[in-house]
Amino acid sequence: MVDVRRVKLPGVGVLHTFVTDDGGKVGVIAHRSGHSDLITFSDHEDGADVTKVSLRLSEDEAHTLAELLGGTQITESLTALDQIPGLSIDWFSVDYEDYIAGQQLGAPGDRGFVGLTVVAVVRGDSANPAPAPDFKVFPGDTLVVAGTPEKVAKAFAFFRTGETVRATTDAPPGG
Repeated sequence: MVDVRRVKLPGVGVLHTFVTDDGGKVGVIAHRSGHSDLITFSDHEDGADVTKVSLRLSEDEAHTLAELLGGTQITESLTALDQIPGLSIDWFSVDYEDYIAGQQLGAPGDRGFVGLTVVAVVRGDSANPAPAPDFKVFPGDTLVVAGTPEKVAKAFAFFRTGETVRATTDAPPGG
């Protein structure tokens, strides 16, 4: 495991540094304003001929770099989950005109979606895992939903329009 040093930079943000296996020194300055600086640096013992690099990244660029460097492991894990037969994990972005905007989330089972779970509501930079039925949903929120593909599609239709489509029977085909 990599040993990361964290240093607060008053009025600037936080500096995270670590040393690579081959002796390289890497740092990220996470500015309070949202942008980040990716840097390599040297100590006096490294000598004067060491190349130093500094690269300023916007918040979006920093997220992209994180995805390229390691976030793909998360994506691959979610993709593996999404390949489980009968399970769909999907994200619903709430717009101003959607029915669910300004409403309480409610319990999926009470709305005809037994077997569907709202795993989290993402608002800005924070996630609200396992939100309670009285959790109020706002435009800009993203709902993370898990269930069968059919139930997820029906829930998304409900989130948009407020109308539920109920199956005529819960019996298995041929039953």
